Amino acid sequence: MTNDAEAELPVRMQLDAYNARDIEAFMRCWADDCECREFPDTLLARGAAEVRRRHVARFQEPHLFGELLARFSVGNLVVDRERVTRSFPDGPGEVEVIAIYQVEGSKILRAWFKSGPRLS
Repeated sequence: MTNDAEAELPVRMQLDAYNARDIEAFMRCWADDCECREFPDTLLARGAAEVRRRHVARFQEPHLFGELLARFSVGNLVVDRERVTRSFPDGPGEVEVIAIYQVEGSKILRAWFKSGPRLS
């Protein structure tokens, strides 16, 4: 059984790697059979290779940064509220994102993301 602190560690590490655009450190936080979904159930990526491919492209964005606003956890579920700066076709902008991570064996097994409207 994963406790709150154990579950939060790979989530914290993957956000740090995301902001550093370090794909190797980022992928060390994800299980081989991981899944990313747009909330509630639209598949974005299945398996580490697809998650890697998706983020290699994302890490090319010059304005990319995820600011953690809040983190909550219960057992093996971690919920982050973030303000994410992205490079949109018309320039940089921000969106708020809720990310829900299911952690198993010190790796992120599943993640669900819900983005709000563009803020700027």
